[in-house]
Amino acid sequence: MGKEEGSTTVVKKVIVSYAYVSIWIALSFTVIVYNKYILDRKLYNWAFPMSLTLIHMTFCSVVSFLLVRVFRLVETPSNMSKSLYLSSVVPIGALYSLSLCFSNSAYIYLSVSFIQMLKALMPVAVYSIGITLKKDTYRTDFMANMVSISLGVAIAAYGEAKFDSTGVFLQLGAVGFEATRLVLIQILLTSKGISLNPITSLYYIAPCCFLFLVVPWMVVEYPVLMQTSSFELDFWVFGTNCVCAFLLNLAVFLLVGKTSALTMNVAGVFKDWLLIAFSWSVIRDTVTTLNLIGYGIAFMGVAYYNHIKLRALKTRDPINAEGNRSILIGTTTNTKNGQAQA
Repeated sequence: MGKEEGSTTVVKKVIVSYAYVSIWIALSFTVIVYNKYILDRKLYNWAFPMSLTLIHMTFCSVVSFLLVRVFRLVETPSNMSKSLYLSSVVPIGALYSLSLCFSNSAYIYLSVSFIQMLKALMPVAVYSIGITLKKDTYRTDFMANMVSISLGVAIAAYGEAKFDSTGVFLQLGAVGFEATRLVLIQILLTSKGISLNPITSLYYIAPCCFLFLVVPWMVVEYPVLMQTSSFELDFWVFGTNCVCAFLLNLAVFLLVGKTSALTMNVAGVFKDWLLIAFSWSVIRDTVTTLNLIGYGIAFMGVAYYNHIKLRALKTRDPINAEGNRSILIGTTTNTKNGQAQA
């Protein structure tokens, strides 16, 4: 009877894990495709990425405030002081706003499939910035792996049928800002004992992102919006888009909290291939053989990188284990889009 109960428990855990994975993949997939639909000139044709990011930040600021301050469903860290907020959260919020804005802007110029391929450079950026800020230690085998990932992405870029230098610049900028944000989270928050779940993260960071974006938005996009009918928002489209982006943050929290970073990494790889297939078969983006070869090389490098990091976590290697759980999560959740980068 004990064995039967044990087997039933294992089956339940497997089913629950698959359910969380499925929910996260579905929401991440939806947010990425939804943002592409809104921003693409050939689809919905609302090419205002900064405005879209501001709408997301406004929605998440309001909802997180209600959950934290009005309904008291989530508690904030007791050691989050004003000075800590200004010295730690504000820089992270600034980087987050840049990462989201650049990432959303890239959808105007690049296909969904090619953007996913460029995102494979996230481990390279995280490791390089970690070394620069003395958060990580230089290792020859790691650097060789970073070179292989970069080479794979370069091959994929060379084989891209609709290569756009502006879009590539924006997406690489998004990767750079996001990687810096992930490293700073380790340096500025985790090292000081601050732990934020997606709701408290949005509670602190979303208003900060809004403030950083609102001034350039007033200069760059607001005058154009005022001169066009695009200023009149479709509340159904943008409302559901914001809800999906917010729910994605909850899905990230549930997936990592109820399973593991390893599960999320494996799910992220599956999601990326799924998006590439969707981009090719449904959106009709051109995916060349050279694209796939290059991304295949980069994918193997990313898989090896995650394997090394997870092994370091298990063995508690003092060189690599510190803080790598968050960095591992970052490599697979970079959407960038919405708030939890898909």
